[in-house]
Amino acid sequence: MRAVLTWRDKVEQCVYDLAFKPDGAQLIVAAGSRLLVYDTSDGTLLQPLKGHKDTVYCVAYAKDGKRFASGSADKSVIIWTSKLEGILKYTHNDSIQCVSYNPVTHQLASCSSSDIGLWSPEQKSVSKHKSSSKITCCSWTNDGQYLALGMFNGVVSIRNKNGEEKVKIERPGGSLSPIWSISWNPSREERNDILAVADWGQKLSFYQLSGKQIGKDHSLNFDPCCISYFTKGEYILLGGSDKQVSLFTKDGVRLGAVGEQTSWVWTCKVKPDSNYVVVGCQDGTISFYQLIFSTVHGLYKDRYAYRDSMTDVIVQHLITEQKVRIKCKELVKKIAIYKNRLAIQLPEKILIYELYSEDSLDMRYRVKEKIARKFECNLLVVCADHIILCQERRLQCLSFSGEKEREWQMESLIRYIKVIGGPPGREGLLVGLKNGQILKIFVDNLFAIVLLKQATAVRCLDMSASRNKLAVVDENDMCLVYDIHTKELLFQEPNANSVAWNTQCEDMLCFSGGGYLNIKASTFPVHQQKLQGFVVGYNGSKIFCLHVFSMSAVEVPQSAPMYQYLDRKMFREAYQIACLGVTDTDWRELAMEALEGLEFETAKKERKKRGETNNDLFLADVFSYQGKFHEAAKLYKKSGHENLALDMYTELRMFEYAKDFLGSEDPKETKMLIAKQADWARNINEPKAAVEMYISAGEHCKAIEISGDHGWVDMLIDIARKLDKAEREPLLMCAHFFKKLDNPGYAAETYLKIGDLKSLVQLHVETQRWDEAFALGEKHPEFKDDIYVPYAQWLAENDRFEEAQKAFHKAGRQGEAVRVLEQLTHNAVVESRFSDAAYYYWMLSMQCLDIAQADPAQKEVMLGKFHHFQHLAELYHGYHAIHRYVEEPFSFHLPETLFNISRFLLHSLTKDTPLGISKVNTLFTLAKQSKALGAYKLARHAYDKLQGLQIPARFQKSIELGSLTIRSKPFHDSEELVPLCYRCSTNNPLLNNLGNVCINCRQPFVFSASSYEVLHLVEFCLEEGITDEEAVSLIDLEAPRLKRENKWQEITSNNAQTLRLDESMDSVGEDDPFTAKLSFEQGGSEFVPVVVSRSVLRSMSRRDVLIKRWPPPLQWQYFRSLLPDASITMCPSCFQMFHSEDYELLLLQHTCCPYCRRRVDDPSP
Repeated sequence: MRAVLTWRDKVEQCVYDLAFKPDGAQLIVAAGSRLLVYDTSDGTLLQPLKGHKDTVYCVAYAKDGKRFASGSADKSVIIWTSKLEGILKYTHNDSIQCVSYNPVTHQLASCSSSDIGLWSPEQKSVSKHKSSSKITCCSWTNDGQYLALGMFNGVVSIRNKNGEEKVKIERPGGSLSPIWSISWNPSREERNDILAVADWGQKLSFYQLSGKQIGKDHSLNFDPCCISYFTKGEYILLGGSDKQVSLFTKDGVRLGAVGEQTSWVWTCKVKPDSNYVVVGCQDGTISFYQLIFSTVHGLYKDRYAYRDSMTDVIVQHLITEQKVRIKCKELVKKIAIYKNRLAIQLPEKILIYELYSEDSLDMRYRVKEKIARKFECNLLVVCADHIILCQERRLQCLSFSGEKEREWQMESLIRYIKVIGGPPGREGLLVGLKNGQILKIFVDNLFAIVLLKQATAVRCLDMSASRNKLAVVDENDMCLVYDIHTKELLFQEPNANSVAWNTQCEDMLCFSGGGYLNIKASTFPVHQQKLQGFVVGYNGSKIFCLHVFSMSAVEVPQSAPMYQYLDRKMFREAYQIACLGVTDTDWRELAMEALEGLEFETAKKERKKRGETNNDLFLADVFSYQGKFHEAAKLYKKSGHENLALDMYTELRMFEYAKDFLGSEDPKETKMLIAKQADWARNINEPKAAVEMYISAGEHCKAIEISGDHGWVDMLIDIARKLDKAEREPLLMCAHFFKKLDNPGYAAETYLKIGDLKSLVQLHVETQRWDEAFALGEKHPEFKDDIYVPYAQWLAENDRFEEAQKAFHKAGRQGEAVRVLEQLTHNAVVESRFSDAAYYYWMLSMQCLDIAQADPAQKEVMLGKFHHFQHLAELYHGYHAIHRYVEEPFSFHLPETLFNISRFLLHSLTKDTPLGISKVNTLFTLAKQSKALGAYKLARHAYDKLQGLQIPARFQKSIELGSLTIRSKPFHDSEELVPLCYRCSTNNPLLNNLGNVCINCRQPFVFSASSYEVLHLVEFCLEEGITDEEAVSLIDLEAPRLKRENKWQEITSNNAQTLRLDESMDSVGEDDPFTAKLSFEQGGSEFVPVVVSRSVLRSMSRRDVLIKRWPPPLQWQYFRSLLPDASITMCPSCFQMFHSEDYELLLLQHTCCPYCRRRVDDPSP
């Protein structure tokens, strides 16, 4: 373990506490009366925070990273946000000693000399609890249920979230050993909550939540000021009066110093989820270190030993994956393993272990020897009876009793050392030096043997199984292979960081580097595959690879090197490689290649390996490779493998011999031969002959495939018509090729033959033969979706959206129909086609009504949408005229119409303004028409409203001029323009705060959909119990009423006509029951509809009543005309009302309803 200083800073005041932001990006430092915020990446001071008036003793960050808290000698606690803003401040009676955030609820515990405070964001006040002694430190458990408090009198108090004491731990030293720092282990893997306690009795202790001590006290020999766990709880940091920070295991075993300081260490913390440590000192020094934990391990063949948790050694069997853990309870410095020996170096001794038995799978170790001495060494090697210590240039050989037997002094630094085997007590060592020298040393010989010397430093070494070749990786990442006897460089390969020879094959080695594993056989090119890590061993087909801290055995098939040998006809070597591990296919390939190369011995070995012992079969293979085909065929037949004889003849294109060999035994075999002959004809580019042969052999699919690929439609027609309708697969292939070759007629004929109507429908759809598709859909309704949905999509793709919408509707795809309409509507609004938008919204509303009728589950939602879309349709229909008036040079409407429309819109736009509708345009139109028609008061109001809106530049002058000139007009409106309520005869103001309803009776006005005048209609409702059908029948009765006499008398005399009003006649209508129901004053704010009884209905005339016959689930609406002589027409489709003369004129202009576009000649309602 090494500590590398990353950055350091020094402030003027003592650093009492530190806290990391949970993501590790920032560090909060309590220095003097300020908080300092640092960037942890480079130590940049981001911002000093001032809020306290005296020394800040403590700081803590919440686990969610949203806020942090600081406590000071000024008796206050300040809560700060992650944006470094102070948001809350509260006080205690004494100086604040420590603060800590609950990791789960983010409740803050703040402790002073006399009490503790608990605060959370959701509560207004701080709950406080008295303490019997000064509190020096505090820490929450992982689950946030308990808070541990360390006190000056040597007591640890464990309390629940409400501050009630649950456990009290009294330390033996009492007040002579103040508790100065405590911390719960943050590990989630520990079964129990473990509390680490450091006191000024210079002890480190561990306790369970119950208060029970774990193990004994650990003596520290200094006064501890701070204790901090690593994020996963595996290590502990302790700092204090010894002016350094020490690293301990979670069990209290000291591992080493992190960094020595010049003054007391008051605080140290670990950066979350990392190996970075920060230290704060008495003299204001802030030091940021990175801890580097090196890999301590050893490998021998398939046994790998490595250090775990700094104090344990795990031995892993790489083949069986078994593991055994050896607990040393001290820092493990070096590990060496060889055969049945294991050596572990600890700070003050070396332990030698041995296996219990000679079994290669035994994993039980026992201590053989202890060498109770402290050694300083760079490398450690163990042999059967010795340990070898390497210290820079010197090698020492020690017996297991610790006596030095031999020593070797090298010319240069030792970079690599490895045991290469030998008899017990006489093992050989391979040693690589920095100056490039490579030596062989025997432990019983004082003299080192120089194997060779190269120009570059050695990084890694290995010797081949026969000790004839040496592989070296140098400092330039070059792998060099030498012949040991001749010292000749055999070859070299770049990008290597480690190398290993195959222990079972002399000529194979592997090396790793650059993220790749490289396998080299003999002098052949390298075979590469991706692999992360370092190669440390190669045994048979297994490669042992070390990646970071884990060792794994990678199974590598030896196919690539085997084929490299086969390519050079080196069959014996290929056989050796195959024995290491290749696939069955590779074995078969090896045998065939050996036979072809007339290497019968290798072929025979391969057959034995596979368990084949039939000599006749082997001899037949040999004859076939020697060209004696007829003899081979006889032997194949003799051994019962006639199929191999047939395969041989067909591969040689000897079809006639094959037929003779078969004779007339089996027509199936004959057909098979013909099929193979056809295959051959196809391969030599004779497709017509192949087609005929395939047809003869009954292989229709292959014949069709060739004919289709060559575009022979006539041949396909011939095959399709000869095939039986039961042979679906070939007929479907024919149809597929007919479609592909643009012959849909023949494809349709084929589909009809096999009765595949679904495919026929798809064919018509794909070829866009819609008439045939519709005709088929009429006969077979189950295909309606398959026809209309693609048809609708095709229409939409061709910009025929309205037809597409109807097609979707017809196919029952209401969702798609609605989506198309919504898109059409949106486009119309964006393009300022407001008349179209009104039409589409009306269609959308009717679509929603259809869905509400069909699906009761969506009824409420769809009815809401229906009313919303109806309202939007009315708005856009009216706004169309306003937009044309503003944007186009000539007006198409009368001033009165524009005046009425702008008023209608203004009263309707009380809440949100729909997309595309401009309030400026509406008010501008209203102002101009009001002024022209004499409604000066309304015009002034409109101009005033315009002043508060953003006005386009082109209207600016006109509006400013209008605003000035209107002030010269009288401040009242023309009485002729005032709308009348036909129910209560109240004159309504032109500007109505209630909207389009009467201010007196609240009766909604009914507007003409062309001139937007208030129509002389009053809506009425039926009494309970009267059905729509009964109401219509009662109205149709036309009950006799007194004949209305004309009060006007016409007199003609002397070429002149005069009219005289006879005042003496009684007023007509007094006996009308409906009129009687209207004659009352309504002063309430709620609207009370006119409700009629059967007698009133009977008194009504059919021509005076208009009925909106809405489909279910809507109710019918009834309207009574109060001026029967002024005719009103209602569109039977959209139920919009018009003055009859206006409607007839509009029908002549547009040949359809101007609102719903129902054509004159359309019989449907």
